[in-house]
Amino acid sequence: MQYKLSLILFFFGLLSVTAQTKVSGHVLDEYDEPIAFANVVFKNSSEGTITDENGRFYLESDTTWEAVLVSFIGYATIDIPLEKRVNYDLEFVLKEETGSLDEVVIVTGKQSKKESENPAIAILKKVWEHKRKNGLRQFKQYQFDKYEKVEFDLNTIDSSLIKSKLFRGMEFVFNEVDTSSVTGKTYLPIFINEAVTKVYGDNILNKEKEDLKGNKNSGFSDNQVIIDFINDLYSEFDIYDNYLKFFDKSFVSPISRTGINTYNYVLSDSTYIDNKWCYNIIYYPRRKNELTFKGDFWVADTTYAIKEINMQASKSANINWVKEIYIEQEFEVLNDSLFLMKRDYFMSDFAFNKKEKSRGVYGKRTTLYDNYEFDIPKDEKFYGQEVYNYDKDIYNREDDFWENNRMEALSKDEKGVYKMLDTLKTVKKFKRLYNIGSILASGYIEFPSLNLDYGPIFKSFGFNDVEGVRLRTGGRTYFGQNDLWRIEGYLAYGFKDDKVKYGVSGKWLLDKKNRLIISVGNRRDVEQIGASLTASTDILGRSLATTSLFNTAPNDKLTSINLSSLAIELEPVRNVVFRVSGNYRTLESASSKFSLDYNTPNGIASEIKQFESALSISYFPKRKMTGFGVERREANDDFARIFAQFTRADKGVFDSDFDYTRLQGSYFQPWQLGGFGRLYSSIEIGKTFGEVPLSLLSVVPGNQSYFSVFNNFSQLNYYEFVTDTYASLHLEHNFNGRLFSRIPLLRKLNWREIIGFRTAWGELSEENRALNTTTNPYNIPLNAPNDKMYYEYSFGIGNIFKVFRIDFNFRGNYLENPDARKFGITGSFGFNF
Repeated sequence: MQYKLSLILFFFGLLSVTAQTKVSGHVLDEYDEPIAFANVVFKNSSEGTITDENGRFYLESDTTWEAVLVSFIGYATIDIPLEKRVNYDLEFVLKEETGSLDEVVIVTGKQSKKESENPAIAILKKVWEHKRKNGLRQFKQYQFDKYEKVEFDLNTIDSSLIKSKLFRGMEFVFNEVDTSSVTGKTYLPIFINEAVTKVYGDNILNKEKEDLKGNKNSGFSDNQVIIDFINDLYSEFDIYDNYLKFFDKSFVSPISRTGINTYNYVLSDSTYIDNKWCYNIIYYPRRKNELTFKGDFWVADTTYAIKEINMQASKSANINWVKEIYIEQEFEVLNDSLFLMKRDYFMSDFAFNKKEKSRGVYGKRTTLYDNYEFDIPKDEKFYGQEVYNYDKDIYNREDDFWENNRMEALSKDEKGVYKMLDTLKTVKKFKRLYNIGSILASGYIEFPSLNLDYGPIFKSFGFNDVEGVRLRTGGRTYFGQNDLWRIEGYLAYGFKDDKVKYGVSGKWLLDKKNRLIISVGNRRDVEQIGASLTASTDILGRSLATTSLFNTAPNDKLTSINLSSLAIELEPVRNVVFRVSGNYRTLESASSKFSLDYNTPNGIASEIKQFESALSISYFPKRKMTGFGVERREANDDFARIFAQFTRADKGVFDSDFDYTRLQGSYFQPWQLGGFGRLYSSIEIGKTFGEVPLSLLSVVPGNQSYFSVFNNFSQLNYYEFVTDTYASLHLEHNFNGRLFSRIPLLRKLNWREIIGFRTAWGELSEENRALNTTTNPYNIPLNAPNDKMYYEYSFGIGNIFKVFRIDFNFRGNYLENPDARKFGITGSFGFNF
């Protein structure tokens, strides 16, 4: 998520095409106090909005209106004529009605949670009772057509920006500037993606399938990172759920069963909508800084189904880089008891800060639904998802396809943006800006004429006690995001050990349908063995331990490795991956102060030569992937990872030194705990059968850097615990500011509290102790946490200046170990919502 967000943030900071009627202003009472959640509507219409916490509003219509009505319970309604089509920064003053002071106090403050005192609560409880009977839940099967349009726009376009050096030579783009009907800000479209889909679902089987019929995009059409980012942010949601996930955060739904503890509700109005008598309920947060909305919804009086709802995120919500979130949903009445989604509109305003005049980027999604059909059963196999379903024709539909399948016509400006962006991509200055953004997102510098990428640039420099200063250069082949083969390599040099290191690998996708991939590679480098319990299968993988610039202790326990690998990978079922590999490696110490010596019948040996074969199975439930080539990207991060591996080594194969069998397994699971944040959990277990040297044992992963690394033990030194049988548990919970938001002095800082707990248990057989105990003075003390489980815990503060996190780590036991670190501080940084 971080690299996707980095690219979006990079494009922040970039004429008005008027609609028929525009009004903005400020609603106050007689004492110049702002009136929040007041109603502002065009006279004799149903088009309106409500004021925000500061009494401000913006209202726009494609129709010409001559007056607006401003009203609020307890105040006299005022009728204001509009002398012009565009009326900005008006000020409306509402006067209290006679004898209504008590009513005004009730409405503007905390509302009662009792239905006997608050009629809105009584209606809300009816909504809860009927929610399982509403919509698609009524039917065994369903299918419908869906049209989705996603757009990114630069906003707050003014004369100073138009005349800036940034856009010199690209002034033509401002011909497509428009004005938002929600915020009143000018904006410039920079990306549009359209998709037409047929959706099938079965409520009995609890399965759903989407059949993509057409896809069309502009702007950054070749950058799948942008498309992934949009799809992940704007995933489907159901307003009847208790929590709604946006930007990796769980917002409390205004229809939630816990809503009465989070929102104030006011019954505001009632009227006929589509020949149905409906109630209008206004809601707003009880507390600041929580992940909540404000707005209103209309409820039918017989089915208690939601007819319309709008939701605007509170400006005080603890969420970074997002200034506004606005959602509208409309439901169609098909018969007396059936309300189905008709239109879903989502808009977010990304910006560096939440100041009113700050520039940013709008992200907008409009989804339309039509042609509902019910109770048409499909075979269960129909819902089986194919691993490979890429069809080039889907992404190259002709114009007549879009004319026939768009449920909402493109506006004049949206039609113009396709042509404008095609022209923009021919401008050299824009190409340079685009390339800089692409480098920040991918870490690679592109050379399209050579079909090569240079990088990753973020690995170009490192330091450790063996190599000293380390420089690295590398690259990969790149013909496109769906390449069926890829070759990658690097060269590195350490100024202290005066040695050249290298790595090269190749991958080929032989069977698209079952994703049959063959990979081969060789790496000769320096490695921190024991940086993880379950070793990476990436031939070019490299641990943080060998490249960190600062350490809590000397980082000299490094190993020289020469690894050759051949692997075959198969994904016959989506997200179930089988891998068979053969690896041959030679290992020896890279430092004169670190020993990998072991005993043999002929004396002491220092080098290990070993071939091993492995069979692994990985399962990633609910994982979404992007691309259809040999390398794909993960489009989401909220899925579990289950891994199991069997490894066998025989002494007689390729003159290997040892016989052994190793079993390993791991389970990683993120848990979204509603409004209480997200919990990350990880369990790892493993056992090695046979006698093996230190370099082949399982080292409990320590962390001598000042970086917070999940699945490592912050207060352990490298090789402090060595095992042949192990089990570990890691827990980390991020409350997303839920606790700090209730502390007045901390509320404005938007900090987020994090707690962690880590524990490990392990054994080391006497045979392995004897094998690895030699006369070398630099032998590692062979200790395992078998008497009691080692544990440590941490308290962290995240979101410091929006990018920094600090963890305070405490060691729980084994304090008597040499050089045991009782307390330590680690940190990290990155862009997170």
